[in-house]
Amino acid sequence: MKDARILVTGPTGQVAQPLAITLASENEVWGVARFRDAAARERLEAAGVRCVPVDLAAGEYEGLPERVDYVLNFAVAHGGPDHFDRDLAANAEATGLLMQRFGDAQAFLHCSSTGVYEPAGHHRLKETDPLGDNHRVMMATYSICKIAAEAVARTSARQLDLPTTIARLNVPYGDNGGWPAFHLEMMLAGQPVPVHPDAPNLYNPIHDDDIAAQVPRLLEVASVPATIVNWAGRDQASVEEWCAYLGALTRLAPELVTTDQTISSVTTDNTRMHELIGETTVSWRDGLRRMVAARHPELLKGEEEVAR
Repeated sequence: MKDARILVTGPTGQVAQPLAITLASENEVWGVARFRDAAARERLEAAGVRCVPVDLAAGEYEGLPERVDYVLNFAVAHGGPDHFDRDLAANAEATGLLMQRFGDAQAFLHCSSTGVYEPAGHHRLKETDPLGDNHRVMMATYSICKIAAEAVARTSARQLDLPTTIARLNVPYGDNGGWPAFHLEMMLAGQPVPVHPDAPNLYNPIHDDDIAAQVPRLLEVASVPATIVNWAGRDQASVEEWCAYLGALTRLAPELVTTDQTISSVTTDNTRMHELIGETTVSWRDGLRRMVAARHPELLKGEEEVAR
């Protein structure tokens, strides 16, 4: 993507921050968030992102351009069981208001989650599989609000004739963080990593580089009715596997604790994704090594030592 005007919501977040910075190198990127993290805003602005404080749930867009070419909706809010009203407004209602405001864009990308699926063990989830309250045990409002936001995006795409892609992201990670990075911090602190009893706990982690590389294609396949597609890494990896590999990279000894108070496997069938936007290229092992090197270079062992 070059010379496009792109609006990115949630640019202070783990996923959208590196994406916005990458896009800003060759595009006019506008970032909207509440910007409570001054350091995150400074990093974005240093990379050329035009940051505008916006309350998406209120539908207030003062300071933004009248028109943009593309909207990338990565904003997300989730809280405890007492926050459903707030989180439905911030996730679902905000999506509809945003699509209405920029209804003349060329395409709208709504970042959803594979957390919308009904738990299905080790079954590789397809886009047509049942939806359910997948993440309730860890994030009370997350799955329901994500499902609601998808419904709003689907409706608004049709009402506004706005080409839309709903991409169900699996486990994003990279130099800016992610679930494996969180596990690394737990290992460093000597805390046990929770794993579900239905082992192995399988996912399809996707690296920040692949996310940035595939956004243009996700916009190209946007349609009315909305295109719905899994967005996940090519290969499966389990929490057990990636913690063991993090241990091999760092000399930290992972301790796993089995509990039903964590989410179980959410692994994907990527057939439709590969047909529409292609495969990912960063292997999870290479991605984890790079993540450790970026976040904790002092922990990283040499390649020969890892190989042993």
